[in-house]
Amino acid sequence: MAAPPQPQQQTNPLSASLYVGDLHPDVNETQLFEIFKQLGPVASIRVCRDAVTRRSLGYAYLNFHNLVDAERALDVMNYKDIKGRPCRIMWSQRDPSLRRSAVGNIFIKNLDKTIDHKMLYDTFSTFGNILSCKVAVDIEGRSLGYGFVHYDAQEAADEAVQRSNGMLIAGKKVFVGPFVGRKERLPDADEPRWTNVFVKNLPKSMTDEKFLAMFGAYGPVTSSMLAKAEDNTSRGFGFVNFEVHEDAAKAVEELNGKEIDGQEVFVGRAQKKAERDKELRDMFEKLKRERNNKYQGVNLYVKNLDEGIDDDKLREEFAQCGTITSAKVMRDEKGLSKGFGFVCYATPDEATKAVTEMNGKMILQKPIFVALAQRKDQRRVQLEAQHAHRAAIVNIQKQQMPMGMYAGPGAPMFFPQAPRGFMAPYPPQGGPGLAPRPRLPGQGGPRGPPGGYGGYVVPGQGGFRGGPGGPGGPGGAGGKGRGMPKPARGGMMQGPYASNFKFNANVRNPQQGQAGQGGANGEEAGGEGSKMLLGETLFPLIQGSLRASGQSDDLAGKVTGMLLDSLDAPELHQLVESQEALHGKVSEALEVLAAHEQQQQKQAEEANKQ
Repeated sequence: MAAPPQPQQQTNPLSASLYVGDLHPDVNETQLFEIFKQLGPVASIRVCRDAVTRRSLGYAYLNFHNLVDAERALDVMNYKDIKGRPCRIMWSQRDPSLRRSAVGNIFIKNLDKTIDHKMLYDTFSTFGNILSCKVAVDIEGRSLGYGFVHYDAQEAADEAVQRSNGMLIAGKKVFVGPFVGRKERLPDADEPRWTNVFVKNLPKSMTDEKFLAMFGAYGPVTSSMLAKAEDNTSRGFGFVNFEVHEDAAKAVEELNGKEIDGQEVFVGRAQKKAERDKELRDMFEKLKRERNNKYQGVNLYVKNLDEGIDDDKLREEFAQCGTITSAKVMRDEKGLSKGFGFVCYATPDEATKAVTEMNGKMILQKPIFVALAQRKDQRRVQLEAQHAHRAAIVNIQKQQMPMGMYAGPGAPMFFPQAPRGFMAPYPPQGGPGLAPRPRLPGQGGPRGPPGGYGGYVVPGQGGFRGGPGGPGGPGGAGGKGRGMPKPARGGMMQGPYASNFKFNANVRNPQQGQAGQGGANGEEAGGEGSKMLLGETLFPLIQGSLRASGQSDDLAGKVTGMLLDSLDAPELHQLVESQEALHGKVSEALEVLAAHEQQQQKQAEEANKQ
């Protein structure tokens, strides 16, 4: 059976979808709709944008309802100016393999700068139906001298290459050939087959004819370009492309270093920027490795140098340790010493001797530091390791120490005291020698805990000062706070828990000041915490009041506890602000304590009689 006939390739897709490229960044969907709606009903328009910045990518997709309207838009609007830029319209190819394939695609180079998309399209449209045509431009829209034409059939591309290669376009001979992808153009690492030659250091008298004749003697030349200035004189460099690699290699071998009009020209293989950068990086890395290996173990770093030390003085000081190949003090742009320098010896043994003998030596009233010089990457790795080690030690110390104690490396260690507001556990209610807490005259029933412990935490001492009836009260053990030393005169503590903290009646804690701002709503705002802050403020004031009245300040803790339990927050604030009111309440508390002590003595005497 005969094979069925192959269908002819369609010149346009069945869908009425167009690609509109080379758009100005400010062009949006509304502007495109106003332009293309005159050619037919528009179904949709989408300008493609960056996902993050939402800026236009310079192209859009345009869908018509009818295929005829899309064809009309392609014929009428292709290469028309939209906001100062000629747009490039082509059929939208849904299959990316068709867009990326080299079938029907040709490459044109050595184009004149005046050739634009429209002129290139008109020139090559005679060979077949063009799907896309583009002249490469820079960011400012200027032609780069080459372009691409994509036909719908490979036969049209082959005919364009055969008939147009070497013809003159705008006075310049162009090269036309099949398009070759970037990966295919990359030379083989084992056997490079390059044909493009770069030439520099040419004389200004060089012309296009002389340039082409100079290289044409080595083989057929496909294209040549001599860079020229505005006055049409040579800029001193150019490019030549041969047909075969052997001719290009021969031209490089014989012309490189040749003197032309008194100038020694350079001729070499033309390279892409990425290739040149990689080659330069490899060369510099190789030189750096050789230099480091050469001076490894013999180059010394010297710092903490006096400003009066120069290169000669540095060499003189270090000459006693061996033969010095170089000595230099580093200076800034003003010529002032930076305080460090380098000394290089002939052998590693001499450098080791200099490190041993010169490190720490006084030179012009300053001790110098001497060590083996290290590369920047080595120093960075070493410093990162040191910082990581210190950070690990700090984390271990933080985990092992109680919360709030660690103050950072190098800070003094503070041992924890009793937390603010801490109260010792209350003893069971009742029992011999225990009586209800004494109350000030005119107050209601007892507010304190059963058993009349009646004490107050002395600020900053981490202990409990007993109240009347409790273990530290007049009827308790010793009449002082159990387990805590008494404050000495002036508020300074004594004993094993002594610290440098001193109570001052004229200084208030910022937290206490904040607690005192509550006014009449002090109880609602602060609660028990507010009372404890007020107690810390009242304690030194009560101590001063007792001393002024000739009483012992040992009772300050008991009096403070009585006032905190018997008075409300507004009344406590009044005592803090008024010395007279404080003296009155302290006197009342002392009278109650005295009466309570007498009552306890009577009860004890009656118990003994029974």
